[in-house]
Amino acid sequence: MKDEIVTLANTYLVDVIFVASYDHVTSYDYGGKWVYVDTGKEAADLYIMNHAVKQDIVVTQDIGLASVLLKKNIFVINPRGKIYLEKDMDTILDLRYLSAKERRKGTYTKGPKAFSDEDRIHFITTLKKNLSKRAGFNAET
Repeated sequence: MKDEIVTLANTYLVDVIFVASYDHVTSYDYGGKWVYVDTGKEAADLYIMNHAVKQDIVVTQDIGLASVLLKKNIFVINPRGKIYLEKDMDTILDLRYLSAKERRKGTYTKGPKAFSDEDRIHFITTLKKNLSKRAGFNAET
């Protein structure tokens, strides 16, 4: 989704910052600014938590990170276009906890469905609507 993010950000004249660990250095030039952090398990999340500010848009599939960011009035969306809302976080975090508990017992589910073209379109549409709303444009243009 990096190419799509950069394309939309350029359309609406907003900066893009990608945060990744040194383990995930890429030679592909997606555009945007890249910040590389230590390879520790939560290093990228900690960087985002410490640098994201009110009204930023963060794309993540990390539910724990999303819950922290929502408390800072940050718009959080996952790569499938689902918008995280603070009112839903207790339930989402409870379900995550119960799933982790089952995995520790050795019970595994099928996992998420494969990423689809519909997911890509939903993400682009959701991000475009949010960016156009912030910029004062009509999302349909």
